Amino acid sequence: MNLLDDANAMAGDLVQLRRSLHRIPEVGLDLPRTQDMVLDALAGLPLEIHTGKATTSVTAVLRGTGVTGTAASTVLLRADMDALPVVEQTGLDFAAQNGAMHGCGHDLHTAALVGAAQLLSRHRDHLAGDVVLMFQPGEEGWDGAARMIDEGVLDASGRRADAAYGLHVFSSQQRNGTFFSRPGTLLAASYKLSVTVRGEGGHGSSPSTARDPVTAMAEMITSMQTMVTRTFDVFDPVVVTVARVRAGMRHNIIPDDATFEATVRCYSARTYDAVPTALRRVLEGVAAAHRVGVDIEVTAEFPMTVNDIDETGFGAATVANLLGEDRYETAAHPLSGSEDFSYVLQEVPGAFIGLGACMPHNDPAAAPMNHSPRAEFDDSVLADAATVYAGLAIARLDHTPSPERDAR
Repeated sequence: MNLLDDANAMAGDLVQLRRSLHRIPEVGLDLPRTQDMVLDALAGLPLEIHTGKATTSVTAVLRGTGVTGTAASTVLLRADMDALPVVEQTGLDFAAQNGAMHGCGHDLHTAALVGAAQLLSRHRDHLAGDVVLMFQPGEEGWDGAARMIDEGVLDASGRRADAAYGLHVFSSQQRNGTFFSRPGTLLAASYKLSVTVRGEGGHGSSPSTARDPVTAMAEMITSMQTMVTRTFDVFDPVVVTVARVRAGMRHNIIPDDATFEATVRCYSARTYDAVPTALRRVLEGVAAAHRVGVDIEVTAEFPMTVNDIDETGFGAATVANLLGEDRYETAAHPLSGSEDFSYVLQEVPGAFIGLGACMPHNDPAAAPMNHSPRAEFDDSVLADAATVYAGLAIARLDHTPSPERDAR
């Protein structure tokens, strides 16, 4: 069995699938065209396929025919399928034209997991257990993973998955073709902050006769940055980024209200619990100083993505065995992105693994990042990604857990 050779042989088909998916990006939980493409790509494989009720998800179970006495029974492999509400500006000949964009590489994840399904089906006799393939809509803030968990994806084989793995590509910051992860916290927890500042409008020439929500909002935005550094430990950081601001209709009219939205990231349970109170204290204090009202909504989005120590080590060893030791790196610190695969890892031990897919002609340090309208991903990594997906399942099902792990 040589998974990499088999994956390289199907690489052209995987690239074609990825580019077809890239042309028709769909946002949120309802991805009918994407779902149809996945179902077509899986047709003819020995899979038990179920589609979601609350979403256009696809869950496929492959029953292994290999034999071993002590192996784990089920491994789950996940790929997210949804796109972003971003107008693509890459200029690629397969760029999307519908106002959405696969700017986070989910088209690559989907194609790679289809490739893994084909590899695992071909090598079914090497599977000492079952594999659940989780094709997930709605990762970009729509709670797609939680909805699939509610519909039973973790138990799709007939028993709870023993281990779960996910892959994610990066268009920058990481060397092309390099896999990376770390034990413990890999990705941040996130909140969405929505704020409405309620003042009293008036003429721009006479601000003293009004209660200006715009200046109050501006001070709130800057005060939150100061609050972060004066409230939280620099070695347990918090990130606050205001990305949407709205106020007024004309340059000379003070509006009645102003609104802004922010994303907030943190890396420990203690800080996660403390963030809402700290934000409210600052925002309400600034509002009182400016004689305006303020409505504050802090919405929990995703918990931290926490990798199991043993499964992360196992994933690193598997990548090294399949592709070579130079193809895996341990991340020095957590990343500030967030992921709803965190919900899976709260229920099942596993690991989330990154993969550098920066275009060869780009400098990883300067290339447009994921979510940029100019983000480009090198789809030549697809064969390696499919190999790692499949290899993780085969090796984990053939892996005998240690007594120390059984005791935990």
